[in-house]
Amino acid sequence: MDFHVSDMMAVAIARRLKNDDKVFHGVASPLPMVAILLAKNLYVENLTYLNITGGVNVLPEKLSKSTDGPELTYQTEGKFDLSDIFDLGARGELDVAFLSGVQIDGKGRLNSSVIGEYDTPKVKLPGGAGSAVLVPNVKKAFIWRTKHDPRTMVEQVDFVTTQGNVYKVFTPLCIFGKDEEGLYLDKLLGETSLEEVKKMTGFEIRYKKNPVEREPLPTQEEMDMLNTIDPSGIRHIEF
Repeated sequence: MDFHVSDMMAVAIARRLKNDDKVFHGVASPLPMVAILLAKNLYVENLTYLNITGGVNVLPEKLSKSTDGPELTYQTEGKFDLSDIFDLGARGELDVAFLSGVQIDGKGRLNSSVIGEYDTPKVKLPGGAGSAVLVPNVKKAFIWRTKHDPRTMVEQVDFVTTQGNVYKVFTPLCIFGKDEEGLYLDKLLGETSLEEVKKMTGFEIRYKKNPVEREPLPTQEEMDMLNTIDPSGIRHIEF
C-alpha cells in the first residue's frame, strides 16, 4: 500500500487514544479530527469526542475543513460552551487535548505568539488562545505539527506561549515522548532515519532504545476506515 504522511500521522495518533478518554480538539485541527473519528470507529468506541463547535460524539456526514463548521454538530449527544472545556480541564477531568505551535523546543514548550523578541518581533503570530490553560491542566496534551525542520523544532522557543502536560509530539518524521528532561525520540515514522531526524531537529536528540523503534505502518483495515471517514481527504490539507 502507498501511504501519505497524513495517513501515518492520523493512524499513529488514533492508536494512542484510550477507551473512556474525554478528547477535545479546537479550530484548524483537521488531522486530530480525523484521528479521533478513526479511533472511535475502529478501536475505542467508548471514547468521548468533544469538538470546538460544542458537539459531543458527533457523526458528521461531511467533515469541515475549519473543524468548526455546523457539520460537526450533526447528531450530537449534547451541547457545551467553550468555557465548559476549560472548566473540565481545571477539574482534572479532560483526558486529551490537541494543540500545536509554530515552534516546539527540546523542553516540550510551545510558541504560537511571536518570532523574535516579544517587544520587537519579526513576526506576530495568532497567539495561544486557550492553550495556556489547556496544556497545564489537561491530563495529556497531544501536540501535532505538520512541518519538521530546524526552524520549527528549535533548541529554545522565542516565546513560551504554553508548557505543561505534553504527552506526545507528532511530526511527519517521528513521534516524541516527554519526560522530566524534555522531549525524547520515541518512534520513527515511515521510512525516516535517525540521521534525518537529527539533521532536521534544532535540539539534541535523546532516545531510550537503540535502535529506535519504528511505528508500524497503517494496516489495510485502518486505511479502509480512514477513507470511509474522510473520503475527501481533509486530513491532507495541512501538508
